[in-house]
Formats: sequence, C-alpha cells, structure tokens
Amino acid sequence: MAEKIATRQAYGETLAALGERDENIVVLDADLSGSTMTKVFAGKFPDRFFNVGIAEQNLYGIAAGLAVSGKVVFASTFAMFATGRAFEIIRNSIGYPHANVKICATHAGVTVGEDGGSHQCIEDIALMRTIPGMVVLNPADAVSASKLIEKAYEIDGPVYVRLGRAAVPVIYDDKQDFELGKAVKLKDGKDFTIIATGIMVNEALIACEILKQEGIDVRVLDMHTIKPIDEEAIISAAKETKGIVTAEEHTIMGGLGSAVSEVVVRNHPVPMEFIGIKDVFGQSGKPAELLKEYNLTADDIVEAVKRLSSR
Repeated sequence: MAEKIATRQAYGETLAALGERDENIVVLDADLSGSTMTKVFAGKFPDRFFNVGIAEQNLYGIAAGLAVSGKVVFASTFAMFATGRAFEIIRNSIGYPHANVKICATHAGVTVGEDGGSHQCIEDIALMRTIPGMVVLNPADAVSASKLIEKAYEIDGPVYVRLGRAAVPVIYDDKQDFELGKAVKLKDGKDFTIIATGIMVNEALIACEILKQEGIDVRVLDMHTIKPIDEEAIISAAKETKGIVTAEEHTIMGGLGSAVSEVVVRNHPVPMEFIGIKDVFGQSGKPAELLKEYNLTADDIVEAVKRLSSR
C-alpha cells in the first residue's frame, strides 16, 4: 500500500525549506497555522511570519501590500475562507495589480469531512480561474505539492494552490519533474482518456487498472495545472482516443471539466463525461463515505468510461 501524506503537510515543510533559501519570503496566516501547516515556517522564522487573526480580507490585503513592497508572500487559510470570504480582495488587490502572492489554501473539497457543507469548498477552482493572470494549481500528492510550491515560488505573480486536509497516497517519486501548464501522462492508452486533478488522480489510476482487466486501454493525465491548462495534451487526447472523462473533487461547473471542455469544443469535439460534484452542497461525513456519496471513486470513473464506449 502506498504511503499516505497530506498535501498540506508537504506544503508546510517545503515552505520552511524555501525560507532557508530566501530571506525575502514572508508567510501570513489567519489563525489556522496548525491546520495549514504554516506553523513549520513560523517555528523557524518567527520574524517573517504574521498571524493576522480571523480576518481573511485583511490577510490578503496585507499580503498584497507586502508583495508590492518587494516581498514574496505566501498567505494561507482554509479554501472556503480564502476564495469565498476574501474573493474581492484577492481579485482587486492581488489579481488586478498582478501582485506576487501565493494563495495556498488548505482543507479544500468534500474530504474536509465532518466539518460539513459550510466548510467543504467545492467552488474554489472555478472562482480562481476567472481572475485574469491567476495561475491555478491542484497537486495530486505530497511530492507534486512540494514541487509545485517551488514552481509557484519561482514565478513573479499571483498563484492559487489547492491543498487538502486528509492524507492521500503518494503517487510520484522525487525524480518526477513538473512544469507549470504541462500535464503529466501517467498511463498511455488508445481507447479513452481520463484527465484528473488533485486527489482524483489516484482514483483515475485505480480505474485504469480495472479497465485494463476488461480490455479497455485508457490514457491517464494528471492535470495539476488548471490554469494555464495544457491545451496540447487535451487536443492530443481528443484526436488519439475516442473520448475523455474528467475527474475532480470540485463542482463540475467551472472547474477542470469546464476547462477541458472549452479546449475540446474549440479544437476537436469528442464525447465527454464529467466526474465531479453536481449542483449540490457537501454534507458532514467521513471522507471516504463522502467520496462514495458524491460519485467520486474509481468505480464511478470506470462507469463513466463505459458510458463513453456505448455512445
């Protein structure tokens, strides 16, 4: 069984390592450093860490000011509070001036679990990808989280990074390279393509193995960068396979599925299926139970591929 590590844990450790390399990095949090794991950075560099309290709009307003002053800013809270409560500030104070702020939001999706629908942010990718110039990242595991945080640090401008609460299987080894805007092809196949993001990448890999035993050859892409999206990989999938299934722990409206379909319909239309949360809110429950409730499992991906094959 693969080792399980939360992407937020990888974020905290990588942030502290970056802090060793660059004294210009500052980190902000909204009284949740124990959960977002920015506490690791705070423990090493207390003079460069600021807890602004439960004041998310202020969090991102301060982050914007520090960025304009020349700092590289990482600002964290839960995804619901970052993209929901502070959207206007992120749009106008970070997006509009293209400020060098990395919005690293944890506890995204329904796998927040027992915290329920009010805290299960399933709209964050949709919101962030509408902001001009905003890069949107959604790592699948701890390794990709660490490497994508480093990539986010290297670029000058706003980045949204989606991180989870629960420990998830480690998919990659440390040798894997990541490039912003370029999907990772985890499996090649000629029949259909599964394009997944975040925790759904592991489910896609499981689905691929199930389908292989049934004689269906499936390509699996990890679309870790939602924006800018890898149009080349999507168009190749559309041309080289008979249909595409997208899989995300997010509403199907405005997220990965929407982004992929925008590319497909403009360039090479093929049948598509969308695995994601329909037009509903989340609810309290165990993460594994919620994934089943909202049809976000490998079995659901398998059924979606089979629906494509019958179309």
